[in-house]
Amino acid sequence: MVLVCSLGATSLRAATGAELYAEHCTKCHGEDGKGGTKMGEKVGLKSDLSDAKAQEKMKDEDIVKVIREGVKEKETGKKRMKAYDDLSEGDLKQLVSYVRSLKK
Repeated sequence: MVLVCSLGATSLRAATGAELYAEHCTKCHGEDGKGGTKMGEKVGLKSDLSDAKAQEKMKDEDIVKVIREGVKEKETGKKRMKAYDDLSEGDLKQLVSYVRSLKK
């Protein structure tokens, strides 16, 4: 007896950093990483992911921590960025790499 299992090709490949960024980050950070979106302005986005000086200050581990844990206001505890704690290590590496590619 032979058991045949067929999976679509797209389900077998990992998402790229650009795809993950588009799915999870663009709404607030914008395609260019500058944060000039309605949602970015609404939540008071402070970081420009395309700014070389800002990127110099960010360690990869810090970016991963923010993605995993989200961001809350220190004073009020109000959520400013949702936590993406369901992303795999591979997804996080892809995202960090993509964020680094936004640097101008």
